[in-house]
Formats: sequence, C-alpha cells, structure tokens
Amino acid sequence: MTDKPGDGSDSPDEGQNPFKGTPFEQLFSAFGGGFGAMGAPGGAAGAGMPDLNQIFSQLQFLMQPHDGPLNWDFALDVARKTVAQEPDPSPTQRQQDAVADAVRLADHWLDDTTTFPSGVTSTAAWSRAEWIVATTDVWKVLVEPIAESSVNALSGALPAEAQAMSGPLLGILGQAVGGMLAQQVGSGLGTLAAEVLSVSDIGLPLATRGRAAILPANVARFAEGLDVSEDDVLLYLALREAAHQRLFAHVPWLRDHLIGAVADYARGIEINAEGMQARMEEQMRGIDPTNPESMQQLLEGGMFDLPQSPAQAAALQRLEVTLALVEGWVDEVVGQATAERMPTATKLQEAFRRRRASGGPAEQTFSTLVGLELRPRRLRDASTLWASLRTRQGTEARDGVWMHPDLLPTAADLDDPLGFREDATAPPELSDADFDAELAKLLDGETGDEPEA
Repeated sequence: MTDKPGDGSDSPDEGQNPFKGTPFEQLFSAFGGGFGAMGAPGGAAGAGMPDLNQIFSQLQFLMQPHDGPLNWDFALDVARKTVAQEPDPSPTQRQQDAVADAVRLADHWLDDTTTFPSGVTSTAAWSRAEWIVATTDVWKVLVEPIAESSVNALSGALPAEAQAMSGPLLGILGQAVGGMLAQQVGSGLGTLAAEVLSVSDIGLPLATRGRAAILPANVARFAEGLDVSEDDVLLYLALREAAHQRLFAHVPWLRDHLIGAVADYARGIEINAEGMQARMEEQMRGIDPTNPESMQQLLEGGMFDLPQSPAQAAALQRLEVTLALVEGWVDEVVGQATAERMPTATKLQEAFRRRRASGGPAEQTFSTLVGLELRPRRLRDASTLWASLRTRQGTEARDGVWMHPDLLPTAADLDDPLGFREDATAPPELSDADFDAELAKLLDGETGDEPEA
C-alpha cells in the first residue's frame, strides 16, 4: 500500500482507492474517470483521494446547504417544476362552492352509516401546487426517516480505512446524497400531485385535521374516463373524503400507527455494498457527467432503490394491511350511504377500487424512487370483512374494532374475511311478541326446575 508514485508496480486503483469495492467507487469514477485520473495531474498515483473540485463541479445543484437528511427546498422546487409542466389554475369560487356543497351533503348521508360523527371542520378546493404546499409537513415526517437511514447506511458502506481517511468527505457525501434523494422525492411528489383527487386519497392524513380538500382539475380528468357525470364523481369523492375525515378524527391512535409503520420501514434499511456496487455500475454505464440529460436519467432511475430487508418487509406488510383496513372501511360505509341514493355508485365504487388497489402511475413512480408503497392491495377483502361484521353484529360492533390497534384484523383475518369474529355473533333481534314468548318460556322453566319441598 506504500508503492512509490509512478513506479508502475500496481495500477493506480490498487491500494490507492479507499472506496474500492463500495458503491462510491462507481459514483466517483463516473465523475472523474477513475481514481487515478482524479488524483494528481496526469493520473499520478499517490493522490489517493479524489479531486473534490472536479467531482462536485457537476453536483453544485445538489450541494446547496440544508438542515436534516434531505434538502426540502430543492425537493419542493423540483415538485413545483414538475407540476408546472401542465396548466395548474387556481380553483374558481364556483369550484370552491361545489366542493363545500358536496362535502356537506356527503356528511349528511354518512350520518346514517357510521357511529363516528363528522370530522370535517373546513373544506377547500386546491390546485396541484397548493396540494404540495399543504401536505409538505406530513411528507417530511414520512420521508425523512427513510432519507436519514439511507444516508447513514450509504456512509456506513464505506470501509473503515476510507472512513478514517475522509472525515470531511463524509459530510460532503451526506449533502450530495441528501440532494439526490431530494431530487427523487420532489419528482415523486410532483407526479403524485398530478393524480391525487383529494387530501385523503392515498389513505394517509396528509393535512390539517378536519380539512376536507379536493383537487377539481384532477377530478375532471378522472371523470373523463368514466361514463358518469362529473357532479356524481365529485359527490362520490366527497363521500370518501368525509368518511376518511371521520375515521382519522375519532380514531386518535391511527395516524401514529401508520406513520410508525413508515418509521419501522426506515429503521430496517440495510446496505449490501457488493450488490449496490453492481447495480450502480450498471446504472453508471454510459452516464456522461457533463450531460445534464444523462445525469437526470441517473437521478430518475431509482439509484438508491435498495432491496428490502426482513424488517422492512414486515413493516410494509403492517402498513399495507392498515391501509387496506382504512380503505375497506371507507368503501363499506360509502357503499351503505349510496345504496339507495346514487344509481352510479356501483360503477364508481368499482373504478375507485381498481384505482386504489393497483396504484396509479404516480404512486408507482413514488414507490420506485423512495421505496415506499402506498397501495392497499387487499381493499376488497377488507371491505368484505367490515360488511360481514356489520351484517352479523351491527354498525357499533364494526366501528368498535377501531377502539384499539390490538383489535384490528390481521393479514390472516383478511384471508378469511367472512370468518372475522364469527364466534362473537350478536343474538338475533326479537319482536315484542317473540320477546314475551321467550320470557314466558324462561319463567316456566325456572318454576319447573325448582326443587321440591
């Protein structure tokens, strides 16, 4: 490891590259043409650390100072630019009024289908850019644990020798990785903003408690593909939004339960340096660091898309089951509310089920970039479970399951949705005449069973 510079006994990379065999080898090689070329002029060995000026001249847009693991100013700028690729007008007063009227009517219908009272305190019609701004605080809570774990795991992938030699470089790497993750998150949020229909559309509480918000431009686009009037689509969506608001307002532990699953997912991130090195080598092949379009392809390619660890798989299953239960409950109560009132409800229910179970292109993009899936694949099973429980035991029993997380159905319960709590079937209701007859039988039986004197 102490060969003299230029003696030719070894290639420059041998022993002089502290990042050899790690994911960062390919990263630095792409920006500097190899560690020999990145050292002293002419590729002289002995300058084992890369020339940071040369490397990061191409990464200035990622190196803006920021607090925390992710550059949120940069992420939001990317998200806004993504949204701005199409017209995004602010909702008109007429659209604001239409949303308020639809939510008001929806809440009235839902009063007959659930024991939870209204959770709506205000209504709003948002543009896509307004959705980004209004939901940022919650996205920070959801995404930052993933970003922090990714940055720490990537830094930990360095061999001990490299960590000892490059203390200052690790801080710069953290800034760069945080910037690259911000690019991915911003792209994901921007594409998601173009598809979400309401603030609760993905099953998570993304805004201020009680704020029922709908995106009219996205609703109009969604309605174009259906043989249903836009007014019916808006009302059906208002029913779903109002139902979400009731659930999150009156099940206080639910928000932390969902966010806790995301945090557990982040803590489960593990780095396989050898595997990541191979993936980065494949992605770096053909990348020209002087070509912005080429670099954009790299950033959008999910470079930090890591294999799931067992802990992550378990956390994702918990998140998926809970999202399915939330969406299934909403599907069930909205189905009750519309059964006798909205002829188009069956068609809309099927359209929303397919949309939520498969996830739109934006959700798939977000999953690829950040590694977080938000699809309740088992929505139909969950809806069947809630409807079966209501039929057997009543509305109060169905809603009472939300009293505590330990009472929630599990993945195994979703495998047999009709059998959930089948041993706790409520007794059938009796008419007054039947009740009097049964009481008479009971009294006669008690008299006949008394011991003789």
